[in-house]
Amino acid sequence: MNANFMVKVEDAKLPDIQKALKAAGIKVRSIIEIYKEEAAQAKKEEGDGKETE
Repeated sequence: MNANFMVKVEDAKLPDIQKALKAAGIKVRSIIEIYKEEAAQAKKEEGDGKETE
């Protein structure tokens, strides 16, 4: 049986996902990164509106 799933993660990298699935006995044919966004904390630190001179 072939199935497609989309997984959204906050603190994992692609190899971590692949290892976890393999450890659970799930055969993975491919993993494709579709979209990557910065974490909310990183955005807050970079764009807090304060300018330094």
